[in-house]
Amino acid sequence: MAPPTLLSAVRDLERLRQIVGVLVRHGFGEILSRTAFASLVSGKAESKGTLGERVRLVVQDLGPSFVKLGQIVSTRPDLIPAETIAELKKLQDRVPAVGFDEIRKQIETDLGKTLEETFVSFEPVPLASASVGQVHRAKLAGADGIVRDVVVKVQRPNIRQLIERDVELLHLLAQGLERAVPEARLYQPAKMVEEFDRAILAELDFGLEADHAARFAKNFEGSALVRFPKIHREVSGKRVLVMEFFDGKKIYDAVAAGYDAERITRAMLAVLIQSIFEDGFFHADPHPGNVLILGAQDAPVIGLIDLGLVGRLTPQLRDKTVDLLVACIQEDHRAIADALLAIGTPTRKIDRRAFEAEVTALSAKYLGKQLADIEVSALIRDFALGAQKYGIEIPPDFLMVGKAIATLEGVGKEIAPSFDLYEEMKPYFLRLLAQRYAPERLLPEAMRSLAKISGAATEFPEQAQEILEDLRKGRLEIRMRNPEGAMTYDILGRRLYSGVVVGSLILGSAHLLAEGSFWLGLSFLVGAFGWGGGHMALAAWLTRVRKR
Repeated sequence: MAPPTLLSAVRDLERLRQIVGVLVRHGFGEILSRTAFASLVSGKAESKGTLGERVRLVVQDLGPSFVKLGQIVSTRPDLIPAETIAELKKLQDRVPAVGFDEIRKQIETDLGKTLEETFVSFEPVPLASASVGQVHRAKLAGADGIVRDVVVKVQRPNIRQLIERDVELLHLLAQGLERAVPEARLYQPAKMVEEFDRAILAELDFGLEADHAARFAKNFEGSALVRFPKIHREVSGKRVLVMEFFDGKKIYDAVAAGYDAERITRAMLAVLIQSIFEDGFFHADPHPGNVLILGAQDAPVIGLIDLGLVGRLTPQLRDKTVDLLVACIQEDHRAIADALLAIGTPTRKIDRRAFEAEVTALSAKYLGKQLADIEVSALIRDFALGAQKYGIEIPPDFLMVGKAIATLEGVGKEIAPSFDLYEEMKPYFLRLLAQRYAPERLLPEAMRSLAKISGAATEFPEQAQEILEDLRKGRLEIRMRNPEGAMTYDILGRRLYSGVVVGSLILGSAHLLAEGSFWLGLSFLVGAFGWGGGHMALAAWLTRVRKR
């Protein structure tokens, strides 16, 4: 999406006023009054709940874009307080259905032919309606003449324009907040909006969801544990997606009908572990609404739907995450600290001993217990918060893994309380660890490393000669970058300016007093002390804010 501009903010001023009004109504007016949007603040706060409750009410009142934002933000336990995350998880992505005439027009515009030409029959009443689109049942005649039950997912008319408008305004609000409220930088609002921007634009492209379904099907080809809906690409587009209909039961309905809860939980765990730690491509939102149970009661098959939001792990991050979970299973506190350091990116010098002590305390709090006594989401959140406390930035993809595991944990606790997640995970991760250090994997890695070393050794003499030649001719330059340099220069400039003003006022006061202008000289002297005192107070306050 193009960067937000002042012109776009002016164009969407009415929507901006609406956003500011909702924020003020729910108790965030004081924060906005410190930003460039202070002129739009009016009215008084009406909400009196907790911070999390007020955040949820803001998101609900502002509509589909903000509901999606809330759902994505709820995956960041390293930035958002637990109480606020709990409230955001209550958000329901349900909106009134679009009329059938508009849906018909959307389908015919996207596919270039009439509804009757495309489908044998089409049910006008939707199965479900959400913020981005709604789902209808239909019958489709294939090239082989067989009529199949399908599901048609149709994007809501004009939803892309509405979301793009809101995202532009969110960018402006986040940037203004970071500039004007230094303590807000702790929550990285601009970065969260960027993540949301990427995620929501991907979800708006139904062609990507079709690609995701094809990749999942290929990764699990031959598996008896899971199925993914087949996409009918010949009658699909960017805003219309036609897929196989799964005639299955929701998880809780399946358990009530006699399906084995432990078999279902074990199958979901196996699918999750393969998709995350072997394929590096996983369903990022496997909540119960996106899971259908197919097959017989003694051999349940997991049907995963709504594949728009996915997570990806690089092979390197996959290995590091496996190291972390194996260390958790083995209750090796030092290995957990090593794995967190490897997963994250240090933003400052790490106090290794203090960090290891923090990890040891967190490990003792959670590990070595039954599933019923463990909150995996809380464990991952606390590890992420502990890492952030010591200047280690955890990548969002790792946190999406945490959300997926936490979702399975939540379902497992409800349908199979005696299911021991850690005991079930142990053989999987020990096998993954064995595969990681197997000769057939280590040999190619060793060959790649040797090729890199060989290339570096070949290039080194030439590079060294160039450096020595630049040194001999006086062309060698060494540049140093200080990230805090701009702030330091700003502080020095303010101090120098205040020093000049105070010094000038004192000299002027002395001259006036010597000339006999007592009251005017005294006013200059009072002004000097007032200016100097004000500067010192402001400097002390800014120092406290930066240390938070």
